[in-house]
Amino acid sequence: MVMIVGCICVMASCSSTKHVPQGSYLLDKVNINIQDNKQVGSEQLVNYLKQTPNHKVLGFWKLQLATYNLSGRDTTKWYNRWFRRMGKAPVIYDTDLTAASARQLRLALVNMGYLEPRVDIDTVVNAARNKIRVDYNIETGLPHYISSVKYDIPDTAVARILLADTTRLGIHAGQLFDRNELDRERTMITERLRNNGYYTFGKENISFVADTAAGSKAVDLMLKVNPPRQSGIDSIIASTPHAVYQIGKVNFITNYQPGVPIPRCIENSVDTIQFKGITIYNGPDAYLKPSILEEKCFLTPGQLYRTVNVDRTYEGLSRLGILRNIVIEIVPAEKLPSGEQLLDVYILLTRNKKQGITFDLEGTNSEGDLGFGVGLTYQHRNLGHSSNLLTAKLRGSYESLSGNLSDLINDRYTEVAGEVGITFPKFEFPFLTGRLKKRVKASTEFAASLNYQERPEYTRIIAGGAWKYRWVNRPGTTRHTVDLIDINYVYLPESTIDFIDQIAPSNPLLRYSYEDHFIMRIGYTFSKTNRRIPSGSLSKVTLQPVVYQLRTSVETAGNLLYGISSAIGQKRQNGAYHIFDIQYAQYAKAEVDYSIARNLNERHSVAFHVGGGVGVPYGNSEAIPFEKRFYAGGANGVRGWGVRTLGPGSYDSRNSVTDFINQCGDIRFDVSAEYRVKLIWVLEAGVFVDAGNIWTIRDYPNQPGGVFRFSTFWKQIAAAYGLGLRLDFQYFLLRFDLGLKAYNPAENQEQWPLIHPKWGRDATFHFSVGYPF
Repeated sequence: MVMIVGCICVMASCSSTKHVPQGSYLLDKVNINIQDNKQVGSEQLVNYLKQTPNHKVLGFWKLQLATYNLSGRDTTKWYNRWFRRMGKAPVIYDTDLTAASARQLRLALVNMGYLEPRVDIDTVVNAARNKIRVDYNIETGLPHYISSVKYDIPDTAVARILLADTTRLGIHAGQLFDRNELDRERTMITERLRNNGYYTFGKENISFVADTAAGSKAVDLMLKVNPPRQSGIDSIIASTPHAVYQIGKVNFITNYQPGVPIPRCIENSVDTIQFKGITIYNGPDAYLKPSILEEKCFLTPGQLYRTVNVDRTYEGLSRLGILRNIVIEIVPAEKLPSGEQLLDVYILLTRNKKQGITFDLEGTNSEGDLGFGVGLTYQHRNLGHSSNLLTAKLRGSYESLSGNLSDLINDRYTEVAGEVGITFPKFEFPFLTGRLKKRVKASTEFAASLNYQERPEYTRIIAGGAWKYRWVNRPGTTRHTVDLIDINYVYLPESTIDFIDQIAPSNPLLRYSYEDHFIMRIGYTFSKTNRRIPSGSLSKVTLQPVVYQLRTSVETAGNLLYGISSAIGQKRQNGAYHIFDIQYAQYAKAEVDYSIARNLNERHSVAFHVGGGVGVPYGNSEAIPFEKRFYAGGANGVRGWGVRTLGPGSYDSRNSVTDFINQCGDIRFDVSAEYRVKLIWVLEAGVFVDAGNIWTIRDYPNQPGGVFRFSTFWKQIAAAYGLGLRLDFQYFLLRFDLGLKAYNPAENQEQWPLIHPKWGRDATFHFSVGYPF
C-alpha cells in the first residue's frame, strides 16, 4: 500500500507538459457549448471531434499521461520505452485538427436536420503552463422537418410490396429532416425487397428528393425507387422493372479448398450425390450424410430468393461442429425461356478435425483454501457422419481446508468427476417427422455423470443423467434451454453417523441435506441480451451506449413421481414417498436476474444488477435439497462477505462446520451498482456497492432469524462497498475485488461496520474471472 501511494505521489509531482515541445501547447480541455438548443446534447457530438485531451481517470487524473511523463528523453533506455508504452503521449494542440473538428460538427448537425448551424472556435491559452483550452460554441438554429412524404415507384410490383402497409416504413410527416434516418430507411427497404426475390436490388436504387420553400423549415420529401441500369447503358430506362430471382441449382462442395476456383473443386471431387433437389460433391472423405446437409439448407430450388434463407442456412450449418469454414456463393444463371431469372447456389464447406483431446490445469482459491484441479476432455465431432458431438470429461481436484502443511492429507477436500454426453445438432424426439425437426432449430443433448466428493466429515457420490434441448435465436441474442428430464441421485456411502449426529442431532430437516436423496426435475431457462458479437475474435465492436442482459429460469421436481405414488397407493415411510427406498424431492423454484451497463464513453461505464429467486418445497419434501438452495456472499454476490457466510436473514453464524450448511435459504434478493473505468494498459478499476440477503420460506429450528417476513425482511438486507482491480486481456478478464461490510443484519454482531470498521472482521478479498454481472 505504501508503494502504491508513493507511485501516485511521484506521478502527481511530474509536470503534465514535460514532453510538450517548446512553442506548442498541451490540449488541456475541450468544451462543446450548445447555446440555443436543449434537444441536442454535447455527448451526441463529442465523437465527431478530431482531437480530444488526454483521458482523465475518475474525472480529474490523467493517469495515462502521468505514466508517460515518468519516462525520460533517452529512448534507448528500456524503462523509458516501457513507461511510454504503458502510458499515452501528450495531445498537442493542432489548429488543422481543430478546424476539421468544427467542419465535422457542422456536417453532423446538418445530417441531424439543422441545416444552418453556426460553429465558432474559442481558445484560451495558459502560456505559463503551456496549456490550451478549446471551446466549440454552437448555435444549431431551427431544425427542418418533414411536412409530407410522397413516393415515386415506377415498378408496380415493388410498389405493391412497399406501399401495402406504409406503417412499416420509417419515414413519416412530422419527423426531423434527419439524413441518418433517411439512410436507415434505404437499408430497411433494401432488406425488405431482397427478402422478396430482388437479389440485385441495392441501396443505390433508392434516392430522396427534398423540396423546401424560401424561408420555410418544412420539407416536402419524395422517396424514389429508381429502375435498374441496363448493362452497357448509362441512362436509366424508366419502364424497366427490377428482376425477381428464384433459386436454381443448390450445390454442396464438401472438400472446398480456400483459393481454389469452384470448377476446379468440382473436378477434384470423387463422388457426386443427388439428394432431394440438391447436388453434393464429395472428396475422398464423404464425412457428412446427405440428409444432414439437406436438413440444414433453407435454399430450395424453385423458391424465391430471400436473404433470410441464406442467413438461416449459415446458422444451421454453423451448428455442425465438424465444419470449420462455411462460404455461400450465389451466381446468376442463364435466364430461362419462360422468363424466370435463376440463381445457382454453391455452399463451400471446409472440414474441421474429427477428434481432439484437451488437458486443463488450474489453481483454485475458495475463500482462502488453496488447491488445484486437472481435467481431461475428449471430443469426437462427427459421430455417425452426422456431426453429432461426443464428449467425455474426466476431472480431479484437491483443496487444502486448513492451509496447514503438516496436515495436507487428512484435512482436505478431494473430488473426482466424470461425464459422458452426446449432442445432436438437431431436434430429436420420438415419432417426429423430418419437416418438423427442420423447423425447430434446437440441438439435443444427452448426458450422464458421476461425481465423487470426499471431506474429513463425509463422503458422497452424485450420479446424474440429463436430456435437454438448446436453441439460439438469430442473431444470437436470445437463448432457450429446456431440461426435459434431469435426474440426480445423491448417495453417502461413508457419511458417518457421528458427522450427522454432530451437525444435526435432533433436526430431521438438516439431516435430510446429508442423507441419500433423489431428484428428478424439469426446467426451462431463458436469456436475452442486446450485446453485439464481433464477427472475428479481434474485431473491433462499435461502442454500444447501453448493454443489457436478462436471465430467467424455472424448474420443478418430483411432481410426476408424486402423482405415480399417489395413483398406485404407495405407502409412506416416515411421512414421505420413496423410490428405490430413497425419499425423492418435490419442489418448485424460479429465478430472475437483470443487469444493464451504460457506457458513458469508451473508458467509463456504470453497471447495475438486480436479481431474485424463490424455491418452495411441498408434497413429498419439507425442505429443498441443500444443493438446490440459494446462498449469499462471494465474488458475484454481496462482496463484503465470503461465499456462504451471509444470512439467512439475521442468522448469527458462529460455528465453521454447521454454519456452512445452515447458511442457505429458499428466497434470494440482491442488487448491485458498479462504476468501471479503464486505467492504463490492461488495467481497469471498479467502485461498487452491493446489497442483499437470503431467507428461508419456513421457520426452521436450525436457522433462527432466517425466515422471510414482510415486516422485517427490509431490516435484514445486508450492504457492502469496495474497490476492485481488473486485468482485461480481451479473451478473458481477471478480477480482484476488496469488499467491506457496511451494514450487517446478523444478530449479536456489529450492525454498522461502516461506522466502526475493523479490517480483519469486515474486509473480504475476492479473486474471480469475468465481471460479476
